[in-house]
Amino acid sequence: MAEPVLEVRHLNSYYRVDRSPFRSREARRQVLHDVSFTIERGEIVGLVGESGCGKTTLSRTILGMLPGYDGEIVHHSSRPQMVFQDPFSSLNPARTVGWILEEPLRAAGGMTAPERKAAVLAMLEQIGLGEEFASRKPWELSGGQRQRVSIAAAVITHPRLIIADEPVSALDVTIQAQILQLLVDLKKQYDLSYLFISHDLNVVYQICSRVLVMKDGRIVEENTVDELFDHPRHPYTRQLLAAAE
Repeated sequence: MAEPVLEVRHLNSYYRVDRSPFRSREARRQVLHDVSFTIERGEIVGLVGESGCGKTTLSRTILGMLPGYDGEIVHHSSRPQMVFQDPFSSLNPARTVGWILEEPLRAAGGMTAPERKAAVLAMLEQIGLGEEFASRKPWELSGGQRQRVSIAAAVITHPRLIIADEPVSALDVTIQAQILQLLVDLKKQYDLSYLFISHDLNVVYQICSRVLVMKDGRIVEENTVDELFDHPRHPYTRQLLAAAE
C-alpha cells in the first residue's frame, strides 16, 4: 500500500489586500481554490502552470509561511524543506558553505560539533563538491555550485519531502541536467519525495512521475507524466504542451 508523506485537502489560501482601519472586516483575495492532492513516499510530483497561477503560494502555504488558509495540510513526517530558484538570495553571503550546511544541524540538535562537521563534509562529497568548498562563501561559487549547496542545506537534516521551486530555471541546459541528476541521486540515497515546481514541461517530463496542472489557483488536471503528455484532457494542459514544443 502506498505511504503518503503529504496530504493536502480542500486547501483555500488567501492574501490580505486591505488593512484600512475603517473597514470592519479585513479584505482578502483568494489565491488557491479547493486544492487537493497527495504525495507518496518516493514520488517526484510536478506542479506546472504559468507565472502567477498560485504555485509559489501553494508551496509557501504547505511550509507554514502563509497562515491565511483553510482546509487541511497533513505532514506524515517532519516538515518539508525548500530549494529555491535563486540560491544566491537564499544563501547567507556573509557565511561560509560549511557554516550554511551546519546551521540546519545545529537547529535540529542531537549532534556534537565533530559529528556536525563530519556530516557537512560527507554532504559536500555527496553533492559533488570537495571539502575545500566548506571554507568558501556563496559569492565565490558558480550558479550550479550554489544550487548544489542550496540542495544540500535542504537535504542534510534528512527530511522526507523536498519542495523544489523552479530549482533549475536560472541555469543553462548543461548545468540543469547535472542538477536534475543530483536530485534523482539524492532521492535514491535518502528515500526522498519531491514536489517539483516548474513552468518548463520538458524538465518536468525528465524527472517527474506524476504531474499537477494549476491554473488560476486550481488544480485542473492530475495524471502520470506519460498520460498527461500523451493524452492531455484539459484545454489548458494542451495549451501548455503546445507552447513547450
